Amino acid sequence: MALQIPALNIKDLSVSSSVVASEVIFGKPFNETLVHQLVTKYLAGSRAGTKAQKTRSDVSGGGSKPWRQKGTGRARSGTTRSPVWRTGGVAFAARPRNYDQKLNRKMFRSGLVSILSELFRQDRLVLIDALDLESAKTKELSLKIKKFEASRCVLVVDHMSDNLALASRNISSLDVLEVNNLNPVLLVGADKVIMTKVALQQLEERLA
Repeated sequence: MALQIPALNIKDLSVSSSVVASEVIFGKPFNETLVHQLVTKYLAGSRAGTKAQKTRSDVSGGGSKPWRQKGTGRARSGTTRSPVWRTGGVAFAARPRNYDQKLNRKMFRSGLVSILSELFRQDRLVLIDALDLESAKTKELSLKIKKFEASRCVLVVDHMSDNLALASRNISSLDVLEVNNLNPVLLVGADKVIMTKVALQQLEERLA
């Protein structure tokens, strides 16, 4: 089955045409568990995981016993690199690690379809004919985005042009994504997801 999605003219937000979209992508029920798993994977994968501390084997020095075992009146000690020493290593030292979680391709696509379907049901998905920028000025793009009256927007395009990349980088309330680089975290958190007709066609080909 197919769904009718109106395509707007970005100049005056009037309906210029109607696009037939697949119900396989925009008509699926919302799977909260799968979407949560998908979002968690993206958030975990964005963690740097570069924290590191030195263990007792990494600390320099401590090659000889600080003092003899008996007769000094002090506690016995074998090395100055022990974690109980001020200059010693860390008992449970942090190591660089990868926080990325595994999610197979089928689950990724199903989660993405679930998000897109929910955006369509909540009228948070807006389809436009095209987005042509005559220059790389931020003001020109900002005036177009303000027409949608949303505090957080995600613009999905088929290709990131130079003008669009330069014009959008100073708009903090706007994220521009290509179809091949959709970010579930940004889609879930957006008030409006603005998508071009060409991007919609590519998205259907990718998720079909």
